[in-house]
Amino acid sequence: MANASQIVSLIHSHFSSEDERFSTLALQIAAHEAKLGHTATAQQIREIIDKQKSNKAKLRIIKIHSDLGDLIYETTPKNRLNQLVLPEELKLRIERILNEYRQRSKLQKHGHSHRKKILLVGPPGTGKTATAATIAGELHLPLYSVQMDRIITKYLGETSAKLRQVFDFIEAQKGVFLFDEFDAIGTERSKENEVGEMRRALNSLLQFMEASNSESIIIAATNNIELLDKALFRRFEDILYYKLPSADDAFQLIKNRLGTFGKGIKFKDLENEVSGLSHAQLTQASDDAIKESILNDMGSVDNDILKTCLREKRAYQ
Repeated sequence: MANASQIVSLIHSHFSSEDERFSTLALQIAAHEAKLGHTATAQQIREIIDKQKSNKAKLRIIKIHSDLGDLIYETTPKNRLNQLVLPEELKLRIERILNEYRQRSKLQKHGHSHRKKILLVGPPGTGKTATAATIAGELHLPLYSVQMDRIITKYLGETSAKLRQVFDFIEAQKGVFLFDEFDAIGTERSKENEVGEMRRALNSLLQFMEASNSESIIIAATNNIELLDKALFRRFEDILYYKLPSADDAFQLIKNRLGTFGKGIKFKDLENEVSGLSHAQLTQASDDAIKESILNDMGSVDNDILKTCLREKRAYQ
């Protein structure tokens, strides 16, 4: 039988729409039941989880829009703001974006509009894509990810034509549109190595962003802000800067990810291991530690396993 802590965590994850954590906790309970010899109960829990994941995969399958070829795919995120581990100042600015959208009619009555064009800047794995998914999830909007590598071509006028298709779709369909690796097309026009087609494409992008009057939220993300053309900055109504997590944020992220598996962790011993790792690396290390503990029939993650997993991620840097 699940202990009180697991039941509380299970209920909390359900009502917080933390589907992945809910599944992890349920599987932990299944593993505990199996150790007690209740194999039928454990198997039943696993089958329910597997069936639910299969159904969600069918309901939330990535869709390629036929009129846009393979330029855009759509997902339906369930992310929530309380799941993001970011500095409080950054979370407040995200809350402002959400609040303005929710009360956009009030702003419109006074001649103003909500923030529609946001630039996210920071190293890889620091929460930029997760922020876009969170904004979409909080506002119950689809997230449309624009495939930048498929938009850019070497043929005269083709990149601009594809951008026009994308922005026509933005005008017609309400949602959160994510242009990841934005510097792929937003590179400064004065760069000597930029070919004429890219300069034309950037000019088109500037015009489309200037003209866009959709209620959709356009989010551009880049790891290399220094590469962006300066004319782009005035097209954005807000610029959010991301950085590697502090030790406290790293510990909170690990704690959230481990759930009941992290009840015995001594976080003070991990300061050197978490330093310099991104949100994504910390998440991956936590998941690796959970799996290692399960395979070794351990009830929780210990510091040695977690340290090993964190050091493995650092070796990839």
